[in-house]
Amino acid sequence: MKSILIRPLITEKMTSIQEKHPNKYGFIVSVDANKIEIAKAVKEKFNVDVVAVNTMRYKGKRRTQFTRRGRFEGRTPKFKKAVVTLKEGQTIDIFGEV
Repeated sequence: MKSILIRPLITEKMTSIQEKHPNKYGFIVSVDANKIEIAKAVKEKFNVDVVAVNTMRYKGKRRTQFTRRGRFEGRTPKFKKAVVTLKEGQTIDIFGEV
């Protein structure tokens, strides 16, 4: 079975959200995972109660690279983000898991 939680989302924007809402955490998740599967995976891995899950899907960007041999075109992979809201007073130690 493919892993649902790929890695935690540690960005400047996510840390500013966590300052305002200390019970929200972000993750990069599998593209085909739904909200119920994401909540279940977070609950199993970190032993916390999940209140809500918000997801965002991103298309891959088109990239072009010019070299001496010519031009190469490709795409970056598509991915999905999930912002998980935990029960009040519960936390996840993301930096201990990285």
